[in-house]
Amino acid sequence: MNLKELVLEVANRLEQHNSSPETELIHENPRELLIAVCLSAQTTDKKVNEVTYKLFKRYPSWESLADSDLDELTAIIRQVNFHKGKAVRLQKAAQVILQQFNGEVPQNMNDLMKIPGVARKSANVILNEAFNKAEGIVVDTHVSRVSKRLGLTKNTDPKKIEKDLMEILPEKFWRNFSGNVVLHGRYVCRAQKPSCAECKLNDICPSAFKV
Repeated sequence: MNLKELVLEVANRLEQHNSSPETELIHENPRELLIAVCLSAQTTDKKVNEVTYKLFKRYPSWESLADSDLDELTAIIRQVNFHKGKAVRLQKAAQVILQQFNGEVPQNMNDLMKIPGVARKSANVILNEAFNKAEGIVVDTHVSRVSKRLGLTKNTDPKKIEKDLMEILPEKFWRNFSGNVVLHGRYVCRAQKPSCAECKLNDICPSAFKV
């Protein structure tokens, strides 16, 4: 089985289990998703959801967030890692979206990456979850780990891993592949004590029972 055959088999098996994977970040619209994604770096989705429950009530619009008191905003999100820097970027993100995008979350990679706090991985997540679009493949720690264990890449840099995956996986699979591999890595192919015996990919994974 070559790499293209392998990644297709992985994608198809994961889609059979979950044909429409969704982020575990709680949100009701693109604005809330963008904010949650920006808070999620180096922080669990569970902790982000605890913070955004209060944050969304206090700042229900881009205008209110753009005009927020920075000390108050920082205090509200203090439970997430790097909260001081994230507070500054959130406030600036709201201002940029109002000034450059008429208060609407952009629906393309280039514009999303103009927003403070939104890098390529975050932009991929926003496009996937808010607009059901895929201009690339989300590569977080789970996708990086699972892809290397499956032998789909030898790289460690997320940008290079994304490039490797995009070269071997047809574009129609990009959106669901990201979501499914994230969930697979979070609950099955964990960093510590992966559940190889329960894994639906163990017969095609070169790392099964060896990690």
